[in-house]
Amino acid sequence: MLTSVEICAGAGGQALGLAMAGFVHEVLVEYEEDYCNVLRRNRPEWNVICSDVRNFSGKEYYKKIDLLAGGVPCPPFSVAGKQLGQEDERDLFPEAIRLLREIYPKALMLENVRGFLDPVFSDYRNHILEEIEASGYNVHIKLLQSCNYNVPQLRPRVVIVGIRKDIPDTFQFPKEQPELTKTVGETLLDLMKENGWKNATSWAKAANSIAPTIVGGSKKHGGPDLGPVRARKAWAELGVDGTGVANVAPEKDFEGMPKLTARMIARIQGFPDEWTFGNKKTAACRMIGNAFPPPVARAVGEEIKKVLRNECSDC
Repeated sequence: MLTSVEICAGAGGQALGLAMAGFVHEVLVEYEEDYCNVLRRNRPEWNVICSDVRNFSGKEYYKKIDLLAGGVPCPPFSVAGKQLGQEDERDLFPEAIRLLREIYPKALMLENVRGFLDPVFSDYRNHILEEIEASGYNVHIKLLQSCNYNVPQLRPRVVIVGIRKDIPDTFQFPKEQPELTKTVGETLLDLMKENGWKNATSWAKAANSIAPTIVGGSKKHGGPDLGPVRARKAWAELGVDGTGVANVAPEKDFEGMPKLTARMIARIQGFPDEWTFGNKKTAACRMIGNAFPPPVARAVGEEIKKVLRNECSDC
């Protein structure tokens, strides 16, 4: 059994993927109550601490945990925001470093947005990576495209992996397999047909590529839609009306471009259909859009597992 502690757990995308990879969560720390409720409702067996990670101490887990994981908040580095980086009060990289030293796990996994790699953050990024290395870890960092791991959308994410230096470091990022990724039409056909929509099959054939990046937004700006104008144009090319989110699938005689339901958006994000996000559409779309796709987390987690079980990618 491989154990983990996860911070900034959100709606459970990374936690679910790591659980699929074989990690057992000792504790998950999340600040927002709505997210905590989602985690508890979907996985009652998980030990969820609903608290600011700044108030969480990892000392009781010292050398008892295999993996420290987390999706530290992305707004400080997102091009959709002001990109304040370390000046943003939401920057929790320092807390991740603190917990890394307090817990001293065998491995570390952190994820963030592509903006973390922007030149403007080079000094701070190098500082974070140096702090991880100084804490006793070999560091790996890579921009992963979710569409290469069976997630039908453009969703680049930066993943940082640390392997403790007393462990043979054979870590490799997961092999890209874009050929396994379905189109939007293939992914959503059965959901589009739920109410007998007569045009569902022809729609699916036309929606023959992957989706633009699913967006979540902030509490102030995150609404039940599929993003700004450029994203909506991309959705329109797939035959999807991105100006809003539907409550149900199209009816039998519906004409025009359908809107996606929250369940459809969650499936594009890589969540299983049984994973629920509550009854509030705006909140659900924000949770889904801000999540780390479970299939990507699983793929990285499985490579970390190989290292911790003294396996290697070429064996």
